[in-house]
Amino acid sequence: MATTARTSLSAEGPEPPNKTTEKSINDYRGLSCPPHADRLEKKVHKAAVIEALTINVDEGLDGFVSGFLHMPPDFVKPAAATHHRTAAILVSGAGGGVTGPSSIYLSLACKLATLSTGIPTLRLDYRAPGRNRYCAQDVRAAMAYLEDTYGLDRFVLVGWSFGGAPVFTVGGSDERVVGCATVASQTAETEGIRKLAPRPLLLLHGTADRTLSSTCSERLYAMYGDRRNGRIQLFEGDNHILSGNAQAAEAMLCDFITSCAGLRVDEGEHAMVVEEELIREGERRSLMKRGGDLRGPETVD
Repeated sequence: MATTARTSLSAEGPEPPNKTTEKSINDYRGLSCPPHADRLEKKVHKAAVIEALTINVDEGLDGFVSGFLHMPPDFVKPAAATHHRTAAILVSGAGGGVTGPSSIYLSLACKLATLSTGIPTLRLDYRAPGRNRYCAQDVRAAMAYLEDTYGLDRFVLVGWSFGGAPVFTVGGSDERVVGCATVASQTAETEGIRKLAPRPLLLLHGTADRTLSSTCSERLYAMYGDRRNGRIQLFEGDNHILSGNAQAAEAMLCDFITSCAGLRVDEGEHAMVVEEELIREGERRSLMKRGGDLRGPETVD
């Protein structure tokens, strides 16, 4: 088991200034898609349409939040008339960033958008990383953008580490959220999980996590309280970014999101899309560093 009892990576100290110094989407140049996306394109003969976004956020702090939106190539808006209405929003840890634990988000977003019935997926940064009050506002602003622009009004939220705080804060208070999943979540500022059931929950955590103990996810599972609709998966001996089980964790998240969207992925498509390796193991940590996910108190251990 992990040796630390730490339960939070939320920022402490004075509030940020009224206007943040936003990270431009240009700070993440070259991180719009995984390095081996061509493997998937050759198999399915299509690619996600990826848009770099800056979304205005009117609450709390002046400014905007950046991200990458992966859209199915055959998507025609509004979704209500032509498509299912579910989107996924992926948020990272206490330093922000856009690649996720072991760069899972970078790959997952492409896969979800290129399924035969694709799921629009947004990899979202933060204006004020580590400040749950503002990060939850960023998630709500992203939901509003996707609904107003594309007619998407059902959301699956995924968070890593500190990201569990905004995921459960928003998920517990907004019925448009149809499911929540976390990787190595903290427990601080996550009381919203008590209001999530019976909407589905997936918790993933490594038992050797030295940044946030796996007991955090065990505690969250108890707080959720619905054994029929919730699942916890502890990866024996794995760390804070699930580097030993990144591919398996990515597949579990993909299956969870498609299930929440009410979609079925058959065995052939699962093998061809979900199980395809778009990031090599030796590339994952360097991509996280480039994507900003290892800023602040976040670590790989």
